[in-house]
Amino acid sequence: MDLPALEAAGFDLVRRPTGGKAILHADELTYSVIAPQAEPRVDGGIVDSYRRLSAGLVRALERLGLTTIVADRRAESHRRQGPVCFEVPSDYEITTGGRKLVGSAQMRARSTVLQHGALPLCGDITRIGSLLVARPDPARVRARATTVEEALGRPVTWDEAAEALAAGFAEALNLHLEPGQLTDEERAWADRLRVEKYATDEWTKRI
Repeated sequence: MDLPALEAAGFDLVRRPTGGKAILHADELTYSVIAPQAEPRVDGGIVDSYRRLSAGLVRALERLGLTTIVADRRAESHRRQGPVCFEVPSDYEITTGGRKLVGSAQMRARSTVLQHGALPLCGDITRIGSLLVARPDPARVRARATTVEEALGRPVTWDEAAEALAAGFAEALNLHLEPGQLTDEERAWADRLRVEKYATDEWTKRI
C-alpha cells in the first residue's frame, strides 16, 4: 500500500487474518461466515467449502436479478497477476460476464472456519489503484472486475443486498437465520482485541 496516499485520501489500513490481495472497503457489503470445522457445510478442504458457500452467494445474487453468474473451478485464473483482489478470481469465486463480482478468503484455526468477503455495490472499481505502490492499470482492473450496479444495470442499496444475502444463504444451505446482537462480553472482547492486536502497527504493517 502507498501509506501517504492512503492517509491523504482519509482511509485506514487493516490487515485481514486470511491474507490475500488489496481491497478498498467502500460502497460494498461485507459478509462473514464462522462455523465449527465439523459443520457439514464447511468440512473437508477449503476448495470444497468454498464451493458450498458460493452456492449461497450465487442464490443471493440471483434474488437481486443477476442471471449470468459463474462460480466454478478456475485454475487458469491463477496465472493472472495483479495486486488488486478483484483482478484475480480464485476457485468458486463469483464472476459475471467474465468479471469478478465477489472477493472471498478463508482461514481455519482452532477447529473453526472463517470465511469473509466483499460484494462491491457501486462506485469506481478502479479507484484503489491510486492507493497502491504498484499503480495497476485501471483499464485492466475494469476489464476483470465489476460492481452489482454495473452488472445489474440498476442501483442496489446495502439493505437490499443484505436481505438477499441472508435469504440466499438460508435457501442454498438449508439454514434458518435469526438476527442477533453481540453480548456486552463479546463487545468488550472485540474492543480489547482491537486495541491490543488488530489496531497495532505490529499487526497491520507486518509483512
